[in-house]
Order: sequence, then C-alpha cells, then structure tokens
Amino acid sequence: MTATEFSAPETRPDDWWRSAVVYQIYPRSFADSNGDGTGDLPGIAEHVDYLAELGVDVVWLSPVYASPMDDNGYDISDYQDVDPLFGTLEDLDTLIGLLHERGMKLVMDLVVNHTSDEHAWFVEARNPDSPKRDWYWWRPAREGFEPGTSGAEPTNHEAAFSGSAWQYDEASGEYYLHLFSPKQPDLNWENPEVRQAVYAMMRWWVERGVDGFRMDVINLISKPTGDLVDGVVPPGRRLAPGMDIVANGPRLDEFLAEMNAAVGLSAQNLITVGEMPGSTIEVARRATDPARNELNMVFTFEHVNLDQKLGGAKWDLEELRLPLLKRNLADWQEGLADAGWNSLYWNNHDQPRAVSRFGDDHPEHRATSAKTLGTILHLHKGTPYVYQGEELGMTNTYYSEIAHYADLESINYHAEAVSLGLAAEAVMESIKIKSRDNARSPMQWNASTHAGFTEGIPWLAVNANYVTINAAAAVADPDSVFHHYRKLIALRHDHPVVVEGRFELLLADHDQLWAFTRTLDDQRLLVLANCSSSPAQLPLDAIPSTAGAEVLLATHPDSTGSTLAPWESRIIALA
Repeated sequence: MTATEFSAPETRPDDWWRSAVVYQIYPRSFADSNGDGTGDLPGIAEHVDYLAELGVDVVWLSPVYASPMDDNGYDISDYQDVDPLFGTLEDLDTLIGLLHERGMKLVMDLVVNHTSDEHAWFVEARNPDSPKRDWYWWRPAREGFEPGTSGAEPTNHEAAFSGSAWQYDEASGEYYLHLFSPKQPDLNWENPEVRQAVYAMMRWWVERGVDGFRMDVINLISKPTGDLVDGVVPPGRRLAPGMDIVANGPRLDEFLAEMNAAVGLSAQNLITVGEMPGSTIEVARRATDPARNELNMVFTFEHVNLDQKLGGAKWDLEELRLPLLKRNLADWQEGLADAGWNSLYWNNHDQPRAVSRFGDDHPEHRATSAKTLGTILHLHKGTPYVYQGEELGMTNTYYSEIAHYADLESINYHAEAVSLGLAAEAVMESIKIKSRDNARSPMQWNASTHAGFTEGIPWLAVNANYVTINAAAAVADPDSVFHHYRKLIALRHDHPVVVEGRFELLLADHDQLWAFTRTLDDQRLLVLANCSSSPAQLPLDAIPSTAGAEVLLATHPDSTGSTLAPWESRIIALA
C-alpha cells in the first residue's frame, strides 16, 4: 500500500485523544488585549483562528484561576473563579465557545496537590480547632528544638524551590508541609473531605464545558500513610529532596481511579494527562492502562533530565548525548506499547526552548533543527504536545542579569548558589540555559513593538530575535517551521500508522542519526533525521530499502541521496 492509499483513521469516541494534537498556552505570555503587559483570555480569543490554521485539536490553558501569583498562578486561592489579571469567567466561557465552534477542545490545568496559603480552606485550617485543620499536613517542631528556630523543622526535606519543605506558622505553633513555595501548602488527600471537595470542583468545570484536565504534579498527592521521616541527604546537598518522600505514593492509583469515577472522566470521554515527576514506566503503565480507568496519559521527566549530572539538580549541566536520548524515549515507547499511552513533548512552561536545548538555535540551523525536532516528536507513538511558540522555532531568551528574570525557582537558586560561594558567572550560565523564563517570554506575533504581544510594557521582556522570528512571518512563508508543524499535524490526522503503528528504533548507538520505523498492518513509515549540525552518511545496510518509496514530508525536499544535510529529516512511506 502506498502513502496515497492510506485510509483515514477510524475515530472511536473513547480514544479520540490518540489522534489529537494538544497546544499548550501559558496565558500570561500569549496575547495581551488590554495593554497592561500581561496576557489574558480575550487575547487568546483573538487568536483562535491561528490555532485552527495550525490544525491542533485541543488547547490546554495553564492556570487562569484566582491567585496571588506567587508561582505565576500555580498557587490557587479560588478554584472556581478567574483571576482579574486574565479576565472573567464570562471571558473563559466565550473562549470555550469559540474553540468548540472550530472543533477544538479546552483542557484546564488542575492544581490540587497544593493550594495557595490565601485559599479559604487554608485560612480556616490555620485554626487548630477548625474542622479543616486536617485538610493540610501539620506537624509540631522536631523534638528538643524551639519552634521556629533553625533545625526545628519536622523533617530535613527540601522544597522544590529551595529551602525547607516546612513553614512555621506562628498563629498555630506548628509547621505545614509545602513541597513547593511556602505559599503553596500541600493538601492532605488522606482526608476524604478534601478529595470530595476537589471532585465537586472538577465536576463544576466539566458542566461549564471544559473537555479535560492536565493534572499538575498529580503523583505527589499520596503521601506516606505513616509519619513523615527524614530523608537521605545526597552528597553536596544540605537537605533531602522533598518530592522523594511522596512521589508515587501507596494510594496514588486508588485516588486516581476514585477521581475518574467521581468526576466521570472516562465515562464522558474527557482527556486527562497527569504530570508525574519521578514516575517509572511501571507507574505510568498502571496509571494509563485503560482497564484501570485512571488517566489517559502521563507526563514523564526522564528525557528532560538527561542534560543534568547524575544525581544532581537541574542546574548541574551535563552534555546531552543523542544515543542516551533516543534510547530513553524508545524505552517508553516499548514500555507502553501494549498497555497505556505516551504523551510526547519537548518543552512546556517549565522547560527551556526545545530548539535551544535539543537543536541548534544559531540562525543557520535554527529553522531546520526546529522542524526536525518536530518530526521526531510527532512520529513517535503517543499524543504530541506543542508549546506556544514551538511551532515558530522560538529560542531561549538568554537574559544576561538575574534582575531580568521573574521565575521564582531561578531567583531562589541564584541567591542560594551565590551565598554558598559558587561563581556568579557559572550560576548565570546555568540559569540562561535551564530557567523556566526561557519558555515564558511573550509569544512573538509580529515584528512590531514588543512582538505584537502588548501595547504596554510586557511583564517579562520579549526575546530580542522577535523581529525575524514571529508568527506573521512564519504564516506568510510556506517553508517555515509553522507550516512544517501544520503538515505534521495533518499527517497524524490522515494516516492511522502515525497514531497506532508499532515503533522500532534503528541505529540506536549512532551519534548523529535518529532513525525508526512505524508499522501498522501493511503500512510502514521510515523516519530519518540528522540531529547534528554536520552532514551524516546513512548506513544503507542498516535501514530498510527506500526503493520505490514516497517521501511524505522532508526538511530538504530535493535531497534524496544517502547523505543527510545538517538537521535534515525525512518521513518516508515504504513501498
């Protein structure tokens, strides 16, 4: 069967998300409609036709809930209201309607491992006599220590944003657990009242028209059922990694299945993806096994930790070796091949820009490396996620001074690292490469002031390269990264082998080439990619013959030889 004879994929209501492509929007940085320098819901509404032209099926919004914005909205003070910074509930209703009219769905970010310390639940829980006291994790000071003094924290665990994972509350005389910022106290999911309150809130959003949820650090909700105890402190660290005490806890599968049933997630064919730092293939298989009715897919982190030193923090940079990256993704392909489902992503609001991290963002190779990275990702088996600007080949910002950064994690790391005596230049180099602000700089719409993002002063500086890298230029150029992504999305919609085909990695140890096949019945695709900035020779004896084959999509359409140009990729339908 040739490529032109491929049949259209069968659409079943219970697995529509398999053939879908999700586009993530970070609302603060997408489009500002009122000139206050911050993106908002009306700004997103103004660009739904852009999303429709790209061809995506689902839009995922990072949090727009009411929030003090300590962690850019991931600290929620009211789950059932929109923060005025982004607009109103009516604005969100309008956006849902516009997307539905164009055949797209909306996914909300669900942040229920923790709330803001300004949420009404926590405000009440600060009273030791409150019925909601047990809605959060409270512990007395360590025995023999004065409460509120150094070393009195109940355990030695570190929060993700540095410092102790315990915050002393003078009002009640005890400490509360916060695996992230002190303004993000962890909910106690062992309390059934907490769970029921969360499920009721989720049902409220579904009734409002939301089509699914991306669940923030959802594998942290099941803490140990016994008392929390000290963890092992790695060499060179002052505290034990806090998430180690709770990741993939004993009741995780129980809680996810209960949530699914209580909200009707599977029954209503809603899309669900759980962010699961530290999860293994076995954990993911359980969570995404259709028979268990937990989640559709999970976000894993192994592949985005390969450029840091083993056992180190994200800031401890290590050169990324291509064979290691290929094998890691292949392990997940094989691990979830017969049970569960993969999510596919290069970057998001927490990760650096893919073209700067995995590709080559110098002008000579930026566009082709962005296209090739897109080809690799979209041709793996799973549901692809496109982060805003990825379809343009947007790059890291490389801000030169810490004062230019807004990311709480980056700012805290800089302060702590410098205080420990690390060289300021080395600290800044790590932040330039790995800071979350690389992904959070404003969307580059056109070459006008502030990239067309706002008529005011943007909350975070626009990347200086917006004059040449922007949506207006990309849409107008048929050879742009945008149109390559559009074609990749169309391939997924048109060819069932892209969705359901069996994955097989080829040339696993090759330092330049990424090659694999996708096979479904008599349909077979060969994907070839040179992931380097130097030419690469194809070992023809180690790949399937392409005689009589049809090239479905290529970065260099006129190139058919056995040598791949720098960052060249080809998708080939084998005869």
